Amino acid sequence: MKSLLKISFAAAVLSAFFTSCKDDDDYQTIESVDKVKIDSVKIVSDTMSVFSVQSIRTYSTYASTCRGFYGYDYVHTGEFDRDVTAYQYLTNGMCSQANHKSANQINFSPRKKGNYTFRFWNGNNNWITKTIVVE
Repeated sequence: MKSLLKISFAAAVLSAFFTSCKDDDDYQTIESVDKVKIDSVKIVSDTMSVFSVQSIRTYSTYASTCRGFYGYDYVHTGEFDRDVTAYQYLTNGMCSQANHKSANQINFSPRKKGNYTFRFWNGNNNWITKTIVVE
């Protein structure tokens, strides 16, 4: 019984030690998420086969190091039409106000032959349009 008590006490002391060593400054809270315009798009091949996979890269510019890529809104607006909007996060941490660019990607794997039209949001009512022919 005494050895069980000693082990429990040792475990409690060790867990308190490791918890107190955690540096809370390493973690930043996301304050908000909003749209970020896509500056450019790179498609490796404008022709591909059904069931193959192609990475589509998008490039965006962020206003500070407290901002970065959060995710995409990928909407099927028709059988072969896709609208893609990128989102950025804003954290509450210490950061540089210098612009930085980031590349992110979508993996496209078509299940049907046809001409797929992608529209990437570029700010306001502007879109970058790309077409991929699937054979």
